[in-house]
Amino acid sequence: VQLVESGGGLVQAGGSLRLSCASSDIIWNIRSTNWYRQAPGKEREWVASITNDAVPSYSDSVKGRASISRDNAVNIVYLEMNNLKPEDTAVYYCNTVAGWGDVWGQGTQVTVSS
Repeated sequence: VQLVESGGGLVQAGGSLRLSCASSDIIWNIRSTNWYRQAPGKEREWVASITNDAVPSYSDSVKGRASISRDNAVNIVYLEMNNLKPEDTAVYYCNTVAGWGDVWGQGTQVTVSS
């Protein structure tokens, strides 16, 4: 199973992006799908999660500006972010935790210009 992130890019401050995390195959026994990000010189930080029951949660840094959702029909989890800030600049990674372990994607770069 592979996760592939897409939707990153260069956006001006105040703009919006929708990131996608697509699974190459059906993942059984999913517990949650999560977004993390890592800015240059910083540790990877958790951004948002959605459980298999579609219960979302967000870090304080994006709460009110982000929305995570999942489309089980096509095995995609989305992270929509609005009112982007330069401090949101990072590589965004998708992670799925299942009963048998977890899997990570390769990341997608988000750059927010001021």
